[in-house]
Amino acid sequence: MGFGDLKTPGGLKVLNDFLADKSYIEGWVPSQADVAVFDAISSAPSTDLCHALRWYNHIKSFQNKKGSLPGVKKPLGQYGPAGVEDKTAAAGDSKDDDDDMDLFGSDEEEDAEAEKLKEERIAAYAAKKSKKPTLIAKSSILLDVKPWDDETDMAKLEECVRSISMDGLLWGQSKLVPVGYGIKKLQIGCVVEDDKVGTDQLEEQITAFEDYVQSMDVAAFNKI
Repeated sequence: MGFGDLKTPGGLKVLNDFLADKSYIEGWVPSQADVAVFDAISSAPSTDLCHALRWYNHIKSFQNKKGSLPGVKKPLGQYGPAGVEDKTAAAGDSKDDDDDMDLFGSDEEEDAEAEKLKEERIAAYAAKKSKKPTLIAKSSILLDVKPWDDETDMAKLEECVRSISMDGLLWGQSKLVPVGYGIKKLQIGCVVEDDKVGTDQLEEQITAFEDYVQSMDVAAFNKI
């Protein structure tokens, strides 16, 4: 397993494809798996790698509290798609580093702890799913996403917006609306679960595609 070399465009392309249908490297919430992969990347992915950039910006927002995220960091070779070898050059890799790691316990102990945590999370998730479903508060939101100018690739802009994937978010229909001087804005609808997704989160992730997006406004907001 692995992503190839995450410090190269090729490795980031593997990461982008891996995240096409996933919100996180492992599981349903941000964890030390995301921190491990994030720390291995030299800089933000390019805007054409929509899925990787969306994930990168989301995990970046946890940097002040990344140490409190669940899980235990594992070697990069234990994350990613099968059949891809990890070749990311880690800073400071040496025999001395390995000796230092021995001071904090063996890899086998860390793997056992990570496996235990994974089993606990799976059990908790299964228990939660087995409970009788309760009424979930939802809202219908209409967003106006404005480009920089009339030369902005609006198809690519919409692709970037729709690449944003969060638990409790469902994208709906969209259309281009003229705003003047040949410029059109993207008007796109979505349905969100109120306790999982907010307009601030949507604005943060949408405006992160700064090569295409100038601003985002909420055109309509209705409780369902």
